[in-house]
Amino acid sequence: MFDSMITAVLYLIGDGYNIFYLMIGVMVGIMFSIVPGLGGAAAIALLLPLTFGMEPEQAIILMGGVMGAVSAGGAVTSILLNTPGTAPNAATCFDGYPMAQQGKAGLAIGAAAGASTIGGVFGLAVLVAILPVAKAIVLWFGPPAFFMMAVLGLTALTAAGGDMLRGLIAGCAGLFLGFIGYDDIGGSERYTFGIDYLWDGMSLVPALIGLFAISEMLTLYVTNESAAKAKDGIDENITGIWDGVVESFKEWKLVMYSSAIGTVMGAIPGVGGTVGSFMAYTFAATTCKNNENFGKGDIRGVIAPEASNNAKDGGSLIPTLAFGMPGGAEMAIFLGVLILHGLNPGPMLLIEREWTIFTLIIAILIATVLSNVIVLMSTRYIIKVAKINITVLVPSIMVIAFVAAFTIRNSVGDTFVTAIFGILGYLMRKFDYPRITVVIALVLAELMEKNYTQSMLMFGGDGMGFFRDKTTLIIFLICMAALSLRFFQIIRARKRVSV
Repeated sequence: MFDSMITAVLYLIGDGYNIFYLMIGVMVGIMFSIVPGLGGAAAIALLLPLTFGMEPEQAIILMGGVMGAVSAGGAVTSILLNTPGTAPNAATCFDGYPMAQQGKAGLAIGAAAGASTIGGVFGLAVLVAILPVAKAIVLWFGPPAFFMMAVLGLTALTAAGGDMLRGLIAGCAGLFLGFIGYDDIGGSERYTFGIDYLWDGMSLVPALIGLFAISEMLTLYVTNESAAKAKDGIDENITGIWDGVVESFKEWKLVMYSSAIGTVMGAIPGVGGTVGSFMAYTFAATTCKNNENFGKGDIRGVIAPEASNNAKDGGSLIPTLAFGMPGGAEMAIFLGVLILHGLNPGPMLLIEREWTIFTLIIAILIATVLSNVIVLMSTRYIIKVAKINITVLVPSIMVIAFVAAFTIRNSVGDTFVTAIFGILGYLMRKFDYPRITVVIALVLAELMEKNYTQSMLMFGGDGMGFFRDKTTLIIFLICMAALSLRFFQIIRARKRVSV
C-alpha cells in the first residue's frame, strides 16, 4: 500500500504538467466556491469535458484539485457576507457572520481554514485506512449484492430527509432517463421516440452540465441579483487570521469529533456534507462547555462545521470508488470523469489501479492545504469575485458550459441535452425536487440493470434467489430499516403537528 502511495507522490511531483493541472483545479475550486450558487458540482461539470484527451491520472489530478479546494472559499463568503458559497458552508454563517460584525472576521476565517485543513487530512486518512479492507469486502459482492447496493443507494437518498414523495419521483425519473437507448440484452430500442441520437442512451456529461451549471445560472438570472451583496465595512479590515488558525489547533478534540461526523455522513449516499456540517454544529453547540454564545459569535461554531465539511470528501470516496455509488453531487459527476477515461469503479479499480487512487488522494490532500493557504493570504482580494454582477457572470458561464458540452463529441445533440437538463434542473430547484437523486439514479441505472439481469440468469429466473445470498439479504434488510425509520419520522412529525 505504501509503495503505491510513494509511487503516486513521485508521479505527481515529477511531472510539471501534473502540478499545472492541480493548480488550475485549485484556483477553479476556490473561485466557484466563493460565488454563491455555483460550488464544486458546477466546477467539476464544466471542467469534465476539458479532460477529454488527457491521461486518466491527469484528469483525476485536475478534479482532485477542485474537490480539495472547493470548501475553502465558501467559508469566506459565509463569514464576511452571511452568504454560504456552497450548501455545507451554511452552518458556518451562524457564528461566522456575527464574529465578522464584531470585528473578528480574520479570526473566524483563520479558524475555518485551520479546521478545514485538519478535517480534510482526517477524512483522507480514514480513506487510506479503509482501502485495504474495502478491497477484501467488495470481493464478497456478486451481481445480486451489487444490484441491492444500487437499490440501497436510491433508498438512502429518498429516506435521508426532505419530501420523501419528491425524492421517489426524482429517483424514478432518473431511472427512466438511464434506461433510454438500445437494449443490448433484449435487442430493442427503449424510449428513443425515433431519435437516432438516443440510441446510445442519455449522454451523462451534458446532462450533468445542464443540471448543475446551467440550472444555477438560470436561478441567478431569475433572482436578478448580484451573486452576493457586500456588507458595508466588514471586508475592509481583516486581521488576526493566523490567531484563528492557532485556535483551531487548540480545539483539536472538537475538530476530531466533527471530522469523524463529516466522514461518516459523507460515506452515506444522499446525506453528504450539508447534513454532516449541521450535525457537527449541533454536536458542538450541545456538548461544548460555556456554550451560551453559540449563534452570537462563538469561534467553535465556525470550527465544527468547517472540519466536518472538508472531512466529507474522504468518506464520500469510499462508496464511490468501491461500489460506484456516489456519496453526493460532486462524486456523481466525478464518476463521469472515471467512466469517460475507462476507469470503472469497483473491485478491479481498487485492485488494478491502486496507485491511481493514491494519486487522487494526494492531489486532494495537496489541494486542501494549498487552497486554504491561498485563501488566508488573499481573502480581501478574492472576496471581490463574489460581487460579480449576474449580467457578466451568467452569460459567461453559460457560454462556457454549452461549448464544453459540444466539444465532448462535437455533437449538437449534446448541447440540446444540456439545455433540456438545465431547464429541468431549474424547475427542480424551484419546486424543491432533489437534483442529486436524479443524478445518482441516472448513474446507477446501468449498474442496476446489468447486475439484475446477471442475477436472474444465475437464479434461473427465480426472484427469491436474491434472498438466499447472505450479503444481499443483509443489504435488503438495511434498505427496509432505512425506509421504516423514515416512515416513523414522518408519522411522529405529523403527531406533533396535530398536537
